[in-house]
Amino acid sequence: MAAPAIRFEDGAAYERGMGGWSRIAGGIFLDWLAPRTGLRWVDVGCGTGAFTELVMQRCAPAALHGIDPSDAQLAFARARPGVRGATFHQGDAMALPFDDNSFDAATMALVIFFVPNPAKGLAEMVRTVAPGGTIAAYAWDMDSGGFPFAPILAELRAFGFVPPLPPSVDASRKDAMHALWTKAGLTEIEVREIAPRRTFTDFDEFWTMSTGTGSVRPALAAMAAGDIERVKEKLRARLPSDADGRIGYAARANAIKGRVPI
Repeated sequence: MAAPAIRFEDGAAYERGMGGWSRIAGGIFLDWLAPRTGLRWVDVGCGTGAFTELVMQRCAPAALHGIDPSDAQLAFARARPGVRGATFHQGDAMALPFDDNSFDAATMALVIFFVPNPAKGLAEMVRTVAPGGTIAAYAWDMDSGGFPFAPILAELRAFGFVPPLPPSVDASRKDAMHALWTKAGLTEIEVREIAPRRTFTDFDEFWTMSTGTGSVRPALAAMAAGDIERVKEKLRARLPSDADGRIGYAARANAIKGRVPI
């Protein structure tokens, strides 16, 4: 069963499923970047604004701009109380609507593998960041099963569902990221793994929070009720749980940072 293309047209559903993962991973990412306060930031592919909010709350930016192609995601982002002072734009990562040298830091949080031409998106980040500024990104390690919903997708595959992959899934690999940053002429390049961990009260909470967005929801909508129950049974057996039924496991993402040459 072929799946429709990945689309993000429900900001609330995306936030329920991915928001928690994004905030944990984003916190680890910002700890690693250790930026000084008072910088001018652009969050490329800001989505529902989960990472944008972290930047606003933790980094005291002088200016903060988020850009995303989805109206639904942007509507959710603009409604977040924690992003007051940020400015959001609808636009394309490969054609940023900003002048050269407009920012001190440009980030892509869980986005680079959705950019059809990652090198072009990176070039736009480099263009809009001033010399000495930071260019950084992190993305789920899709090749090694680091995606938070990988256990569900594995069971769906067993029922003949073929999940769509992001258009530039290879860009989530550490070596691919390093090659992109190197080719873009960035310096002081560092790469690392991020392993955010979440705990769910029980299987039902895990299921509810993990099946409402991306490629999972349309797959389940096309399945018979009996098949969905069988998927749930197999998934329940696959996931680790403690004596109280809590489910905890870690996802994995690859992160990279570099500087625009002075």
